[in-house]
Amino acid sequence: MEHPWNVVVVTGVPGVGKSSLCRRICKELEYGYVNYGDLMLQTAQSRDLAFTDHEMFSLSIDLQYEIWKSTALIIKDLNNVIIDLHGVDQSKIGYIITLPLEIINPDIIMVIEASEDRILFRRHKDPKERISDSLDSLKEHKWFLRTTMAICSVIFGCNLSILNNDHFDECLIQMRNILSK
Repeated sequence: MEHPWNVVVVTGVPGVGKSSLCRRICKELEYGYVNYGDLMLQTAQSRDLAFTDHEMFSLSIDLQYEIWKSTALIIKDLNNVIIDLHGVDQSKIGYIITLPLEIINPDIIMVIEASEDRILFRRHKDPKERISDSLDSLKEHKWFLRTTMAICSVIFGCNLSILNNDHFDECLIQMRNILSK
């Protein structure tokens, strides 16, 4: 299948539903799928550095960076792929851009958003351990992500699309329309 976009980066705060959207659209449109966080954990596990997300994110920031960079190098030459990642993560030292700017060059960046209430509801239902946010900190994280991805799209010279995922099927239709043009 011919794809209008070779490398698609899909970002969003934890719990926004980006992984569910990515998995579904990859099957429909025959894109490859990479969950960046899962691949980071596999990289850490292969080096006997960490075996859970919690262990990995408890490592020194320098070691986390090495895992992050090694992961980016694994996927940098993939084609017809959707890369699912947060884009910006919260840490003890503040926000960290988790899109590997110097390694991966997307053709389009998609920012998936939803209302804070919807995100917190999804996080509550999800068995995965998530960060704890207040409404204010979640609003700030969403704003920082949107702003950072807009700047990244200028740096890359790529397209930027912001989609609302308060209603999964509607968001999926928007995503399909963009990725199949």
